[in-house]
Amino acid sequence: MDFQILIVTVKSDLTEKIVKAAKQAGAPGSTVMPAHGTGIYEAKTFFGLDLDIASDVIMFILKEKLVDGVLQAINTAGNFDKPGTGVAFVIPAIKTLGLQSQVMHYKKDGQ
Repeated sequence: MDFQILIVTVKSDLTEKIVKAAKQAGAPGSTVMPAHGTGIYEAKTFFGLDLDIASDVIMFILKEKLVDGVLQAINTAGNFDKPGTGVAFVIPAIKTLGLQSQVMHYKKDGQ
């Protein structure tokens, strides 16, 4: 079974909305990791102190045929067409371990 890894970086206040949209589009689950990052725009400061806005990295391991639908759902939910909202990209999962429950789920549903 071919799997893809969808990685999404967003501000933490969007995480729940992104995960919910992905699940509604068929994603079986996700892993959320707190993160810090920099972008092309200067960080906001307050009296010389950086205001660090919390970010998350969300990882979805998806059956290949689900990727486009989930990607579109998170694009809509996260307003990724606006600057500074987040980044999403897909990479192939060449070899995987520990996905037996996902494989069984897909087989049970005839996918």
